Amino acid sequence: MKTTRQQIIHLLSQVETDALGISQELRIREREVYEHLPHVARSVRARGKQLIITPASCLKCGYVFEARTRFTRPGRCPKCRETHVQRPTYRID
Repeated sequence: MKTTRQQIIHLLSQVETDALGISQELRIREREVYEHLPHVARSVRARGKQLIITPASCLKCGYVFEARTRFTRPGRCPKCRETHVQRPTYRID
């Protein structure tokens, strides 16, 4: 049996998905996924791979959260103040 972080690494090595997809696949809370992602990033970096983050974007104005360093989903767009924000996705290359 693999640990939760090992399962996340295995899943993200196969598909690109968001935190909600990870939580549904592994049957854990989405908040727990966000707690594991920084550790997953460090683990895969030590193996010579990289956790690739496709940044979140606003669905109304198209603003892309490129400079965001946190793994969590932003609450609202700083440009138009809308809360319809597409979740960031993650994959391992």
